[in-house]
Amino acid sequence: MVSMTTEMTIRQHIDELRGRVLRVAVVIIVVTVFAMTFDLRPIEVNGIPLVIPYPDPLHNLSVRITFFMQATLLPEEVSLIQTAPGQAFFSQIYIAGLIGVTVSIPFIMREIYAFISPAITAKTKIGIIHVLLPSVALFVGGIVFSYILVIPYTLGFLYDYGEALNVATFLTINNFISFVLQFFLGFGIAFQLPILMYAIALTDTISPRFWRANFRYAFLIMIVFGAIITPDGSGVTMWFVSIPMVLLYLAGMVIVERRAAKLEALMKTNT
Repeated sequence: MVSMTTEMTIRQHIDELRGRVLRVAVVIIVVTVFAMTFDLRPIEVNGIPLVIPYPDPLHNLSVRITFFMQATLLPEEVSLIQTAPGQAFFSQIYIAGLIGVTVSIPFIMREIYAFISPAITAKTKIGIIHVLLPSVALFVGGIVFSYILVIPYTLGFLYDYGEALNVATFLTINNFISFVLQFFLGFGIAFQLPILMYAIALTDTISPRFWRANFRYAFLIMIVFGAIITPDGSGVTMWFVSIPMVLLYLAGMVIVERRAAKLEALMKTNT
């Protein structure tokens, strides 16, 4: 009887997880299709400027974003080309998918919290709530940081290197979009480091002193990570990844230690 109850409980958890994953997928797909199908057109209603969705598959939101990235990231002498039918179309799917995931992040975080909340204590729930919004902010911050500083420098360096060899530079639209999305994903994940450290601290499985004691090893790992996700061999771009990660690690270390100090002081007060 116990095994049957356990089996039913596991099945119910799996069904719930499946339902939440399905809802997340539906939201992402809907937003992605919207970005591939509609443009936002400005209008005025009683003198108030507004924007409305307008169906235009050839001049949609993802196309607008691609134009913007092309204008702000590529050196002026570099042109985007299409070497096979469908490359431009699939690149727009990638951009629309990025829009879908980014817009859906609050809903994704809500579904994750709703799934795990029954299994955690009220105190841990408060800690998780404090994690959700900073997690989204840091992910977006990583994308913005890479967009403003890292990607233009890397593309400029690679172009100058090719120019030094008297090589004309052309990028396929697929390669350009994949290049940019690689940095977006890498920096978005890298900027989650203090959130990961705080989340681990909520479980009380690792001592707060662990992060300070192992800083030298973490520093080496962050340098290796920066070298892996940056494609150029200048040795400069990897520091654009490594240095922010080191600063975020130090910030996470301070936050974890302060949390531990507050809990210790609270326990002394209660006793």
